[in-house]
Amino acid sequence: MPTLAYAKDDVRQLVIDTATEALSVALLDDGRVIASHHEIAGRGHAEKLMPIIAAMENGGRADEIIANHGPGSFTGVRVGLAAARALAYAWGVPLRAYGSLSLIASMARKQDMPAGNESLSSDIIVTMNGGHGEIFWQIFDRLTLFPKTQPTSTAIAELAGQGHKGPFYGTAALTLVEAQGYGDATHIHPDARAFTDLPVHLIHADVMPLYGRGADAIPIDQRPQKQKEK
Repeated sequence: MPTLAYAKDDVRQLVIDTATEALSVALLDDGRVIASHHEIAGRGHAEKLMPIIAAMENGGRADEIIANHGPGSFTGVRVGLAAARALAYAWGVPLRAYGSLSLIASMARKQDMPAGNESLSSDIIVTMNGGHGEIFWQIFDRLTLFPKTQPTSTAIAELAGQGHKGPFYGTAALTLVEAQGYGDATHIHPDARAFTDLPVHLIHADVMPLYGRGADAIPIDQRPQKQKEK
């Protein structure tokens, strides 16, 4: 099992995670969490995020910023990346990103270890609420945490019919288990404090948002006639 994580010694890092219902921030120093905030806020990320960071030691000032770039809610992804980009520019520090599904996979593997399940041969299947009756999902190798599939957004009924055995982890795990009628579900939200266990291969230099599906808004010229007339 790989142990190399991206939390660095002798470097202060600010981790921002607002892509889901969770509003999660962690300040790391020498690979240790020295300040954090984690709540299942649902809404209000934009109003709460910067005051939370400002209240941390030295205003949360760090040598590097890492942000969750999705998939997740359009608003949540944009809020986190906008704040991360602004701070990285103001402080003149590098910015990197990780995925929601990757962090949950890392958290799931660590959570299984105390129960003696770290040697499970099954893959880690991460599922997350995607909205509009869809689920974001991705499969990871349990031993290495290397992705075996790409992040995908699939209708709940369609995914339930694909016959995945699980176990399932994430915010949509129970939804999927209930839809297909079998499997084990573990509910997990992304948590910035868990970044210390995230393997280095799950960190990206590409900080473009990963929305995972099409935009909610439909351009006027593509809307049905009845919608145009409203």
